[in-house]
Amino acid sequence: MRTDVIVIGAGVVGLSVALTARARGLTVTVVEREGPAAGASTGNAGAFAFTDILPLASPRIIRQAPKWLLDPLGPLSVPPAYALKIAPWMWRFWLASFPRQVAASTRVQTGMMRLSREALLAFLDREGLTHFLRREGNLQVYEGEGEFRASLSGWQARDAEGIEYRHLKGDEIATIQPGLAPRFTHATFTPGWWSVTDPRAYTLALAERLRDQGGRIEIATALRLVPGGVETSAGVMQAGKVVIAAGAHSHHLARTAGVKIPLETERGYNTTLPAGVFDLRTQVTFGGHGFVVTRIGDGIRVGGAVELGGLTLPPNYARADAMLKKAANFLPGLKTTGGTQWMGFRPSLPDTLPAIGALKPMPDVICAFGHGHLGLTQSAGTAAIVADLLTGQTPGIDLAPLSPHRF
Repeated sequence: MRTDVIVIGAGVVGLSVALTARARGLTVTVVEREGPAAGASTGNAGAFAFTDILPLASPRIIRQAPKWLLDPLGPLSVPPAYALKIAPWMWRFWLASFPRQVAASTRVQTGMMRLSREALLAFLDREGLTHFLRREGNLQVYEGEGEFRASLSGWQARDAEGIEYRHLKGDEIATIQPGLAPRFTHATFTPGWWSVTDPRAYTLALAERLRDQGGRIEIATALRLVPGGVETSAGVMQAGKVVIAAGAHSHHLARTAGVKIPLETERGYNTTLPAGVFDLRTQVTFGGHGFVVTRIGDGIRVGGAVELGGLTLPPNYARADAMLKKAANFLPGLKTTGGTQWMGFRPSLPDTLPAIGALKPMPDVICAFGHGHLGLTQSAGTAAIVADLLTGQTPGIDLAPLSPHRF
């Protein structure tokens, strides 16, 4: 069977692209090797982090990285077995952290966030999914005056975008989130930070909506790009256009078209606790420790950190244990029993920006991957951009800085 569009990947980005293409009148088939919500879309922190306009590649991270790397269970780690392979990516990350490049990346990220926020509301309304949205804000907490002062340049950068935030200290913090340990003397609250009730449930709802609208989801492994379609484990599937939205596996498909894209995997860990373990009123970010605590459904998820370890090394769930232990110290009333652990792959490019746009050797193939920590956040915006490309319209953002060929 031939279809207008094949989307490779049934995560939140791929399904958002498929639904938006379907809304433009295109026939759509999604190819997914495991099924909807099988990857990072099921275990992320559930945030629409539109205020997160600063790239990870920055002087601040470069300064903190040596200290973090000394702790094998800290916010950043590189397993020795993967250190040599990740070295070229880390070199590019270091180059992207120069002030001029950071300023350019911030401008592009700001544009993506603005577009994605606007697109999300229209997307949720069109698909009847607004009930998945929570508007509970985010509280970033700091241990002492020094850590708070170090964050101020980042908040000043958000001023230009008109992002609302409030700095708090002492007893003011408890008005937003009671129960924090007194070691956190300062905090910043961003009320415009949104969340999804449950990222897995949301992604599965996207899949259900697509099927209801006549879209197809085929369980097969995409093996390589071919003229006019994709060769899969179930045979060749033909389409007028192909969209690669396969998360951390996407660069392998681009390679079959002769394009090398420096995509790497930030492995993230978490523990999801059952209902009733703590009265959490907003998402709390412990930035100095690299993890967040957030409501997922009726439970609470404790997770984050970055392990640059690729796709094949076995999980190190001691990292999830370490974050949970810290969370119990930082939120003294938190009950930590009965949790479920998870590890997933964030598809990340060294300049913290996604790859969105056509492949030069195969212009009918469009990339939509590499969002890192921001796949859910930028899913609706990416879908709007890709749908414009599929239908010959001009996207609402300059795609040159997002080109898959920029490296």
